[in-house]
Amino acid sequence: MATAADAELVLKLYEMRREETLRKSRRFMVFDFQPKTLEELRAVSRDVGSQHNAAWRQAIGYWEMAASLVLRGALDADLFLDSNGEGILIYAKFHHFHVETEKQSGNPFMRQTAAMIEKYPAAAKLHEGFLRSLGLTKA
Repeated sequence: MATAADAELVLKLYEMRREETLRKSRRFMVFDFQPKTLEELRAVSRDVGSQHNAAWRQAIGYWEMAASLVLRGALDADLFLDSNGEGILIYAKFHHFHVETEKQSGNPFMRQTAAMIEKYPAAAKLHEGFLRSLGLTKA
């Protein structure tokens, strides 16, 4: 059951999302960056000196931090998932590129978000919906 402290934390996370640099990073990840191949994705995800890589790291880092708060019990999962699906969208959009890399390296892509999807049915439902809307699974 969500508490007033949970509500305050959700509002703080929302406030952080409105910060201009993070807003631009999130826009890049959700709308602007549309890689068609693993090589196109890696051109951004591995070029640590580029502005696009900074956006990649900032957006993923923000959503991984938020998922960690949920997983560690600092934030009620249901309250968080009521209005914070964007991290799951980013996971759905890019995870399929990382499946082989994960097998080779043992390093999961967006580990906290993946764990949240696994643990909470509401997160899994969002994930499935995003996969369908992105055309990455059968309808």
